[in-house]
Amino acid sequence: MNLTRREILRAAAALAAGLRLSAEEGPPLFEEIPASRSGIEWVHDNAISDNHYLPETMGPGCAFLDYDNDGWMDIYLVNSGPCDFWKPPKPIRNALYKNNRDGTFTDVTEKAGVSGNTFGMGVAVGDYDNDGWPDLFVTSYGKCILYRNNHDGTFTDVTEKAGVSTLGWTTSAVWFDYDNDGRLDLFVCSFVDYSASHKFECGDNKLGKHYYCIPRIFRGTVNSLYHNNGDGTFTEVSKGTDIAKAIGKGLGVVATDINNDGRMDLFVANDTVQNFLFVNRGPDKNGKWQFEEIALQAEVGFSDNGQPRSGMGVDAADVNNDGWQDLFVANVDQEMYSLYQNNRNESFRDTAHLNGVAQATRLMSGWGLKFFDYDNDGAIDLILANGHPDDMIDIYSQQVHYKEPLLLFHQGAGGKLTNVSDQAGPAFKKPLPSRGLAVGDFNNDGALDVIVGNNGQAPVLLKNNAAKGNNWIGLKLEGVTSNRDAIGTRIVWKAGGKTFRRLKNNGGSYLSSHDPREVLGVGTATKIDEIEITWAAPSKQVDRLTNVEVNRYIHVVEGKGIV
Repeated sequence: MNLTRREILRAAAALAAGLRLSAEEGPPLFEEIPASRSGIEWVHDNAISDNHYLPETMGPGCAFLDYDNDGWMDIYLVNSGPCDFWKPPKPIRNALYKNNRDGTFTDVTEKAGVSGNTFGMGVAVGDYDNDGWPDLFVTSYGKCILYRNNHDGTFTDVTEKAGVSTLGWTTSAVWFDYDNDGRLDLFVCSFVDYSASHKFECGDNKLGKHYYCIPRIFRGTVNSLYHNNGDGTFTEVSKGTDIAKAIGKGLGVVATDINNDGRMDLFVANDTVQNFLFVNRGPDKNGKWQFEEIALQAEVGFSDNGQPRSGMGVDAADVNNDGWQDLFVANVDQEMYSLYQNNRNESFRDTAHLNGVAQATRLMSGWGLKFFDYDNDGAIDLILANGHPDDMIDIYSQQVHYKEPLLLFHQGAGGKLTNVSDQAGPAFKKPLPSRGLAVGDFNNDGALDVIVGNNGQAPVLLKNNAAKGNNWIGLKLEGVTSNRDAIGTRIVWKAGGKTFRRLKNNGGSYLSSHDPREVLGVGTATKIDEIEITWAAPSKQVDRLTNVEVNRYIHVVEGKGIV
């Protein structure tokens, strides 16, 4: 059949229109799962009051974890609780939801014994005793809590025994093996010196009301580094290092290796003072492990014009697939967020403008965030959770709002991030008072889903529909000589003529913990030619897997391969 050029063009236009219609009718990139379907009926109580105590506006964190080792991601949600300025009129608690493997969850908090009973902030998940079961560290305005997993669906509070109670106001925390002895150590961010007895009153005479004080007026505090002694206890070891000398107002932290020396470093987001980049220099001549704070010379401490910003959420990833870790930090409105590209010499340059991130975030305030490959094409994408810290901002500003939408950025063929939030679905048009954010594959389909903790509201659970048509392999990595969680392990995989790289970082986001498995996207490739796994020190064992079948999760043990 011979068609005229006009008929061909008409047919092409009809096909394109049909494809657009099909796309519009199809599911959104991320679909919000309501509580009526998920069973997650828990709601965050922010203890809001006319006094506007600052901790009211800072939570909550959230986490994906497999607490019962059944291969399905469960969810932990952090709540406020009794403290020096608030006694809840009715009992409130954190929540642990068990994954029922059918898209629904069941509240098992009471049975598990992880209800909290503190003014909770965030949660860090890690197997600190290398027994194969994830443990929980909950930060607070007040005393922290370490819950050890008992392997039977319950946890035991071992905070005092372990020596990690960490009084004050703690926010994000991260498990990582700083001294490469095969055991996870713990870094805890400390915010500001604050209590009900000496809080500052911040007000607007025209309104006659208190509002939340900007943290600039509060004194900063020192973060804590705990060494894992291998016997269930920890020793605070930051004394004599730059960690102890650096007075900050820490809100977010990620453990990564910025200089490829095999030692995990720390990037800390600070509010209203410079950020910190603690580079792990190893032991000195006396065996004391040293961290050097280099944020100023690395050009990640301040804005481009030399001003401290309100750093909140952070993350790290090899965004441009060059084998070097890049950094991200989210700030408050008018400050814009920063995407720091690694210059491979312990310095960075801010490429947020080049990627459209700065422009998209000028009126936003960012908290939880994550670099992740949401469509499994092998390239790193980005999700941002936003919300202004001051619930009265709508009165003062016509452009900035208390509740703000999520943002989604996709990495295209040119390597740049593009704002695709308007294509992501109704959930990305919904104003939210977002704080913590975690990613995890709760339905085991290989597409990473998202949960967002909202201040004073219910969490939002987002199911990922964006990866359909692309293939993947999921790795549950189990260290033997290296730490059980394989933090610091490097992965290189080859598929479809392309090579991809990843470092297994830990922490990131804000107050939250992610699915510990690594999902490796390969686009339309139907098999993975090779996966090379270089396990974290002390072993540095290299395992190679070849001709790996796609679209499944595999359990890989250091030195043994797939088991």
